[in-house]
Amino acid sequence: MKTKWPVLQYDSWKDTLATVHRWTQVVGKIRLRKMPWLNHSWHVTLFVSPTGLTTGSVPYDGGLFQIDFDFVHHRLRICTSEGRQEQLELRPMAVADFYHALFEKLKQLSVDVEIFTMPAELENPIPFEEDYTNRSYDAARMQDCWRAMVQIHTVFMRFRSGFTGKVSPVHFFWGAFDLAVTRFSGRDAPVHTGSAPNMPDRVMQEAYSKEVSSCGFWPGNDSFPQAAFYSYAYPSPEGFASQPVQPAGAYFDNTLGEFILPYSVVQQSSDPEKTLLDFLQSTYEAAATTAHWDRHALECDLSPFENAYGCFRV
Repeated sequence: MKTKWPVLQYDSWKDTLATVHRWTQVVGKIRLRKMPWLNHSWHVTLFVSPTGLTTGSVPYDGGLFQIDFDFVHHRLRICTSEGRQEQLELRPMAVADFYHALFEKLKQLSVDVEIFTMPAELENPIPFEEDYTNRSYDAARMQDCWRAMVQIHTVFMRFRSGFTGKVSPVHFFWGAFDLAVTRFSGRDAPVHTGSAPNMPDRVMQEAYSKEVSSCGFWPGNDSFPQAAFYSYAYPSPEGFASQPVQPAGAYFDNTLGEFILPYSVVQQSSDPEKTLLDFLQSTYEAAATTAHWDRHALECDLSPFENAYGCFRV
C-alpha cells in the first residue's frame, strides 16, 4: 500500500516537473482567456481534483467546457456541456507537441481560444509552440506529486475554515506551480514593486493590493531544490521574521523573505496533518500579531458546529 504522504525528491523528477509545469501553463492560459476577471487573478488558477488538476467549468460559446489532468490514468481530458469529449495520453512529449495536440482537440470541440504562448514567471522562456527541449514525463513521480497535493489540499481546507474574513480558495497557481491559500486583513497594502518574468506589473500590483498572510506548497526549482511549504506576509511587518513558529524544522529564509518548512519534515512526521497545521497556524499568527490584525473579528472556531452537525441525520 502506498503511503498517503509520498517521498518527493526534486532531483529525481525535475525534468518531468519542468515539462508538466509548462503543460499546466498552456491549460491555465486557456482558462485565463475564457474566464471573467476575479480579484487577485483567482480566475486563472487550477484546482486539485480526485484524479489530478482541473480547470473546473469554463464558459465558451456552446456552454461550458472543462480540462482535466488525470495523473491516475495519465490522460488529459476535455469535455463539454454538449456531451462531447476528447483526450490526450500523458507521456513523454515535447511542450510544443502537447500545445499543438491540445489546440487541435479544442478545435474539434468548437472551443475557440487563443493564448499568449510565452511562459509566465520562468527564466529564459521558450514559446510553447517552439519548445522541443522540455519533453519528460515520469508517470510515477508525477503521480507522487499529485498524491502529496491531495493530502495538502485537505489540510489547507481545514486551515482555511478557521477564518471568517476574506480568504482565497485553495487553488493551484500554474505560474510558479504552487498550491496556495491566502487570508486577508481587510486593509489596503502599499503598491507592490516586485516583478516576475512575463508578468505585467499591473497584474502583480493588483494581486498584492491588499494586506495578506499567505501560505502554500511548491515542489522546488533549481535555485531551491527541495519540496517545501512557505508562509509570508505582505507587507512584511516589523518583527515578523523573528517570531517563533512551529514545528521544529521550520525557519525564516532571509533570501526568500518567507518562513519555510521542508516537505520532508511533514512527510516523516508521526502526524503529518498536525505538523503542517502547526506551521500554517503559527506563521499566520506571526503575521497577524505583528501587523495588528483584528483577529477577534476575523477568526472563528467551528468545532462546536462540527460536533453538532455530527448529531444530525441528513
